[in-house]
Amino acid sequence: MSTAKKATAPSAPSRLRVWFDQHLHSLAFSAGRAAGKPWATLLTIAVMGMALALPLGLSIVMDNLRHFAGSVQQSREINLFLRQDVAPPAAALVAEKLRARADVASVDVRAPEQGLAELREAGLGEAIDALGDNPLPTLLVVTPTGQGDESRLATELEAMPQADLVQHDALWRQRLDAWLRFGQRVVQVLSVLLGLGALLVVGNTVRLDIQSRREEIGVLQLLGASDGFIRRPFLYLGAWYGLGAGVVALALIGGAGAALGGPLAALSESYGSHFALKGLDALHSSMVLVGTVLMGWLGAWAVTGHFLRQTRPTET
Repeated sequence: MSTAKKATAPSAPSRLRVWFDQHLHSLAFSAGRAAGKPWATLLTIAVMGMALALPLGLSIVMDNLRHFAGSVQQSREINLFLRQDVAPPAAALVAEKLRARADVASVDVRAPEQGLAELREAGLGEAIDALGDNPLPTLLVVTPTGQGDESRLATELEAMPQADLVQHDALWRQRLDAWLRFGQRVVQVLSVLLGLGALLVVGNTVRLDIQSRREEIGVLQLLGASDGFIRRPFLYLGAWYGLGAGVVALALIGGAGAALGGPLAALSESYGSHFALKGLDALHSSMVLVGTVLMGWLGAWAVTGHFLRQTRPTET
């Protein structure tokens, strides 16, 4: 008889099961606490979301500028305008000589007639007809290999006897790179400052929730509850705030991108470019949400840890 009872007695839950149940209860309890005060929760999430949307939006702008600058960097051509008295056969010989150089990837020869046709397509046909003869020289578009010194190549091209004018935008590209590095540093500084601000918002909100439950926490401490058991619901509360703030930040970024994408595409199309604003993909959006959840968790952990150290009962 005792053997049958012993066989049918329920087994004690495993430690993993108990741990999982406690975390699931804390997750649901913290969600209920946040839903129980909707206006305060929405205000906290909105403030955090706007604070996080600013550096996130600036980071996206910098990524698009780097993408645009990368396409500019790929256009590394050096324009070599030959003198007017250089005949087409002589221009072809100069091009062949340049193609033989180790630091030159390619040379494109553009005859004066090609330049004249491009100007007519740009709407300057009447002005060109008024000039009579074609005033344009032969143009050699030299593309460096990228492995040598482009400034030195441009200087050597300018010293050629057939050269009349050399256009090389190396200095402009260097300044553009410097501005992009400065902008990236600004984004990093703003991200740190506004991230700290979001942490303070979470910490202050969780602190108010802790203050409203001070007596309950005191009873739990007298009953021997561990700091982890007391801290857990507040950590999940901070995580809920972080998740909501991440969703708000992504929504703001998406709305801004939708509002600016159309006018930017029309503007770039008017210049003959197909540049389009690039936003966050699914992977980066998920990384943003994970980061905001960790930020909320960290803010709540710092506040609850400080509170528990202050209210821990002393041994007598």
